[in-house]
Amino acid sequence: MAEPIHHEKSARQLKLLSQALDSGRLGPVRRLVNTLAPAEIGHLLESLPPGKREVVWGLVDAEDDGEVLLHVGDEVREALIADMDTEELVAAVEDLDIDDLADLVEDLPDQVIEEVLKSMDRENRERLEQVLSYPEDTAGRLMNPDVVTVRADVTIDVVLRYLRLRGELPEHTDHLFVVSRRHQYLGRLSIASLVTHEPAQRINELIDDEQPAIQVDTSANSVANQFSDHDWISAPVVDSNNILLGRITIDDVVDIIRDQAEHQALASAGLDEEEDLFSPVPRAARRRALWLGINLATAFLASWVIGLFEATLEQVVALAVLMPIVASMGGIAGTQTLTLMVRGLALGQVGFGNMRALLTKELLVGLLNGAAWAVVVGTLAGIWFADLRIGFVIAAAMGINLIAAALAGVAVPLMLKRMAVDPALAGGVVLTTVTDVIGFLAFLGLGTLVLLG
Repeated sequence: MAEPIHHEKSARQLKLLSQALDSGRLGPVRRLVNTLAPAEIGHLLESLPPGKREVVWGLVDAEDDGEVLLHVGDEVREALIADMDTEELVAAVEDLDIDDLADLVEDLPDQVIEEVLKSMDRENRERLEQVLSYPEDTAGRLMNPDVVTVRADVTIDVVLRYLRLRGELPEHTDHLFVVSRRHQYLGRLSIASLVTHEPAQRINELIDDEQPAIQVDTSANSVANQFSDHDWISAPVVDSNNILLGRITIDDVVDIIRDQAEHQALASAGLDEEEDLFSPVPRAARRRALWLGINLATAFLASWVIGLFEATLEQVVALAVLMPIVASMGGIAGTQTLTLMVRGLALGQVGFGNMRALLTKELLVGLLNGAAWAVVVGTLAGIWFADLRIGFVIAAAMGINLIAAALAGVAVPLMLKRMAVDPALAGGVVLTTVTDVIGFLAFLGLGTLVLLG
């Protein structure tokens, strides 16, 4: 229920905002916008055409600008940054956490980056450089180097006095991390343990050493899976020598999961999740033309297969009438398997280690569905055209195509993954080609043999 409610709320906010903008009264717009969280403002900005977006962006509180920029897609962010001067940009990003600033810094003009670096102290500048040194979509890029560490040989009273001197804790701090003299990660200490035990008790008696640290080169997807599996709020990040480098928090992981969902939904249609909903027509047309062209090439391949049986189609018109059924059933069956595979690959549940078991299971499903629907469609086609041979042909072709669809649904994403091609982006095109070509070839080939042989 949560997702529909969220979408309804967003739709209401967009409607109210559009009405206020159309009325020309900016006061209500400003009040509405600045009652929202930065992520909600970012969502609304992405939902507005460029003219209205520019007006609303100018009404956002300056102190929220940096956070809002983090919650919009690359294209929208690029447009918003282009409308800001250097001073505005520096003010917007200079108070961001190191991990958030690392997400934005590559999109900022060189002059702004220079000014931001000048405004930072040496320690934070080195922290930023450290985070930027790691590849995108890894734990090193996600982590925030700002962590609270304590030693194992001190007492709770010492730690509490240290925290009072520090004055504040980073957001989402549910544990303090215990380190050795060489700053190696030893374990964690919960805030709950800190406040419920005697001040004289030593930290080494309370340390929780069961939570594994995340290696700095771990992929973002793997990080998200570990947080999901263990219900973490935060987790330490270490290098190959077990030196504590920083921590990843749940808010960063939620962003990863959301991005994964958007990517899978849009990639299946050949679209980019970072594309602006209101991007210029020439740019949007150019991007989509690539996949339309690829799809056209595969359609010609299917048409070529049909052309091989032109003489058969001229003599048995019923085959032309029934052809779309074979291709459609194969396409849907293949897409069902493909969707499960892409999801499994994204969650790390699918690989070449369990490919044989998956293939066997999907082939059995394809065989069962193929047999069941072949009987139904074969019977209906035989009655419709008063020819049991036509019923046999379409039944056999459908069974063959559903088995081929199951095979392709498992094999295609795995092969694309091995070739470093995104299965969510290219899998549908390849799968459709396989099911169309095999479906037409089986149907028309059997039709030629049985009806004209």
